[in-house]
Amino acid sequence: MVLTDTHCHLNWDSYDTDRSVVVERAAEAGVALILNPGIDIPSSKAAIHLAEEHPIVYAAVGVHPNSASTWEAGTLAELRDLAQHPKVLAIGEIGLDYYRDRAPRYVQEQVLHYQLELASELSLPVIIHNREATDDVVRKLVDWQKQLLEANSTLAKRPGVLHSYSGNISQSQTALEANFYLGVTGPVTFKKADDLRQVVQQIPMDRLLIETDAPFLTPHPYRGKRNEPAHVQYTAQKVAELHSLTEDDVADRTTENAARLFRWKV
Repeated sequence: MVLTDTHCHLNWDSYDTDRSVVVERAAEAGVALILNPGIDIPSSKAAIHLAEEHPIVYAAVGVHPNSASTWEAGTLAELRDLAQHPKVLAIGEIGLDYYRDRAPRYVQEQVLHYQLELASELSLPVIIHNREATDDVVRKLVDWQKQLLEANSTLAKRPGVLHSYSGNISQSQTALEANFYLGVTGPVTFKKADDLRQVVQQIPMDRLLIETDAPFLTPHPYRGKRNEPAHVQYTAQKVAELHSLTEDDVADRTTENAARLFRWKV
C-alpha cells in the first residue's frame, strides 16, 4: 500500500524534538510522499529546507490568509524565486479565512489574487485554505480557472486542491466542474461529522486527495494528540468505508490523483 499526505506542516515547532523520527514513522506506515506548504515567507523557506533534507518530503510556497498582513512590496518576487526550487510543486497554502479574520478581508483577497496570478505564470497548481468563506473562495477559483481556459493554459486541467474541504455538496460540485481536487482530512473520522461524510461520499474517487494537516486535525483514534503524516492511513480507512472500497484501493487512487495534480513520481 502506497499512501500520500498531500498537506502537512512538518516545520511546526511541535516537531522540533522528533521531526526526523516522524518522517521515518510515516515511511514505515506506507507514506511515500509528503507535501509541506508554507504559510508565509519564513515557513516557505523552512518547507524547502525540509524537502532538501528528506527525500519523501516536497514543498509548496505561499502566504496564508491569516498571514496576509505580512505581504510587502517584495513578497511576490521572493515567492517567485522560491518557487524555482525543483522540490516546490505548488503555490500554497493560500486562500481566505473569515473565521480568524487576522487580516482584513480586502487584504486577503488582494494577496490571494497576486498568488493566483503567480500560479498562472509558473503553471503551478494552488493549495487553497478556506474557513467560513466557501462561496467567495469557490467563486474566485472558478473565475480564475476560466481565465486559464481562455489562455489555453494546461493548468486549467489541474488548477489545484481545496484543502481540508468543508463546504457543502453543491459547492463541491461547482469546484469539481472547474477541475479542482478536494482534500479530505481527519475530521471525516469524527463521531459527529455526518454532514462531512455525506459530502465525501459524493466526491468522485478520481478527484479526492487525503491529507493530515498535521500537527492539526488528528483523526480518531488519536484525536486530541499531535497529528503526523503516518495518521493519514486513518483518513484512508474512513474514505474506503464511505466509498465501499478497500484501503489499498483508496491508497492507490489518491496516490495517482496526487501524482496527476502535483506531477511528482512515487
